[in-house]
Amino acid sequence: MKRVRKPVFFIVLLLILALTYAAIAGVYVQRGDFKDTVIKGIGDIRWGIDIKGGVEATFTPAEGVQATPEQLEAAKSIIEVRMTSSNITDYDLFSDSVNNRIIVRFPWKSDEAEFDAETAIEELAATALLTFREGDQYLTADTSADGSDNVILEGSDVISAQAQVQQEETTGAYEYMVGLEFNESGKEKFAEATTRLVNQTISIWMDDIMISSATVQSAITDGRGVITGDFTPQEATDLANKIQAGALPFALTVTDFSTISPLLGASALDAMALAGIIAFAAISLFVIILFRLPGFISVIALAGQMGLTFAAISGFFPNFNSFTMTLPGIAGIILSVGMGVDANIITASRIKEELRNGKSLDGAIQRGCENSFWAIFDGNITVLIVSIMLLLVFGPSNILSMIFGESTTGAIYSFGFTLLVGTIGNFIMGVFAARLMLRSVSGFKFLRKKWLYGGAGK
Repeated sequence: MKRVRKPVFFIVLLLILALTYAAIAGVYVQRGDFKDTVIKGIGDIRWGIDIKGGVEATFTPAEGVQATPEQLEAAKSIIEVRMTSSNITDYDLFSDSVNNRIIVRFPWKSDEAEFDAETAIEELAATALLTFREGDQYLTADTSADGSDNVILEGSDVISAQAQVQQEETTGAYEYMVGLEFNESGKEKFAEATTRLVNQTISIWMDDIMISSATVQSAITDGRGVITGDFTPQEATDLANKIQAGALPFALTVTDFSTISPLLGASALDAMALAGIIAFAAISLFVIILFRLPGFISVIALAGQMGLTFAAISGFFPNFNSFTMTLPGIAGIILSVGMGVDANIITASRIKEELRNGKSLDGAIQRGCENSFWAIFDGNITVLIVSIMLLLVFGPSNILSMIFGESTTGAIYSFGFTLLVGTIGNFIMGVFAARLMLRSVSGFKFLRKKWLYGGAGK
């Protein structure tokens, strides 16, 4: 076995402890009366409706307008955009064309204290601002990265946006696209812009969120344009609905809102946290007694796995948004922790077996790690596939919606997400980091006693 240098154990240990502490406690800077978040912790997690409760609101078109089913779907799209842009995945959203209304349920913010339902829905009720802009780099709704205002036209210039399909003559394949129709004002603006910006980018924004961008192929002067790309039927429909939402001739009015009581509540969440701490302590004691030094290292790896999971949930990593934690999400964490314990037990058991079969310490560690890897891999890869399928089917973007239908079941998405990141964390910590630390500590002379690794000798 190729030994790992002794300091590696302490380096990996410090990195795991720092990550776990920061992911749980967060890092904050106090500036007078204001507290700035440097690194998000568990306190920044947005808890789902089933844990913390939330808001239910009913939206209807203002001024007595009887909206068409298509217009209601378009209005629903803008609410969904605002939900997902706020990293809210645990929400229910329905359009009811019979009663001319849209119903939405969503959880409170993580730092919500007063639980004011009216304040919570203000942003959702605001009229959407749809803009077509030059380029695709903007800081605010109307200011580009260089500080200039490059808005070409607004939603009021759009008459309609519809998903379309055409069949290619040569291959017979179907191509999905979004067709746009502009009014006279929009026709002139779009003609000028597309003539000037051939082979350049025009992007479409909803509030401060870019929903599409495309390269201008040629000047469009007849007031009708087409957005092409590798769209699925659902993607083309969703984009058309979002554009149509910005061109709605009416605003949404909140006609009813109420507070939703949680299934558990804060006290139950505290009890679950305490139970988790006790369970972790009991598991740690069990593996240390049974497997000694490998058990101690597995506890460190397990703490690192949980730290990675909490970090992915809270938005610790800059490139990964936080998401709403629900009861099924907690179940995903528990399941992934169980798999992490199992992975470490498999490795420690194989090392123990090799020692009792007469192998040297280095040989037992090497053979034990090699023999346990594929057993761990086979078990985890199946869970990874299942969790990815749950994310694809039940996530906000709903990639497989053309097969399974539209879904906003954020609770199932939460389960798939925590299961996925927990399993990935198991590979990183339970397979890679734990074995690295084990090979490192085996280089210390006072730790090269077989009984410390489960062997019968001293």
